[in-house]
Amino acid sequence: MKIKRIGINFLTLFFILTTVILSILLVSTNFSKNKVQEYDSTAVLNRVVPIQELALVKYNYTGVIGYKDFLKILKINVPLTEKSFLLKYNGYIKAGVDFENIKIKVTGKDIHISLPQARILDTLIDEKSIRVYNESMNAFNPLTISDYNKAVMKEKDNMIADAISQGILKDATKQAEVVLTSIIKDMGFENIKITQEITIPRPN
Repeated sequence: MKIKRIGINFLTLFFILTTVILSILLVSTNFSKNKVQEYDSTAVLNRVVPIQELALVKYNYTGVIGYKDFLKILKINVPLTEKSFLLKYNGYIKAGVDFENIKIKVTGKDIHISLPQARILDTLIDEKSIRVYNESMNAFNPLTISDYNKAVMKEKDNMIADAISQGILKDATKQAEVVLTSIIKDMGFENIKITQEITIPRPN
């Protein structure tokens, strides 16, 4: 009978100890999950800067450039000296917010992010996509590489103006807000405020 009681007591003790250990592990796991890591402004900035590429907005373009020019004397076009061509191209324009210049204020679980104004970051016309048509063959005023370069540079300015009129800067700001909100929430912040800096133009 003594051997039997000793066996029962051992099993009971083993069960109790196992239950206690499992309970401690479960509580520790839940505590770790529920614990919100504390961040300061620098830590948040280091976390968000690498994701800047996700916040870019890209507009793709396919366009045709028409170029025409004359020899000029005293700013007057000389007859029979016209040179011209048509150029078809593919390109894109990118806009975004400079995350490195974001201002961040952290107060406990509250965070305020001030975004600089969105800007055009890149404008590209793919040289491999360029096709030239209807080139003039004017012996008095032949086409040059400079003529093609001037046409492309002017078209980039037109692309920028067109993209801004279509709202690319507003889209870039909205995209930045979406990306930032997602990662800030993942960091455990509860109250997130995102505003945009207002730049006052300097007088000439």
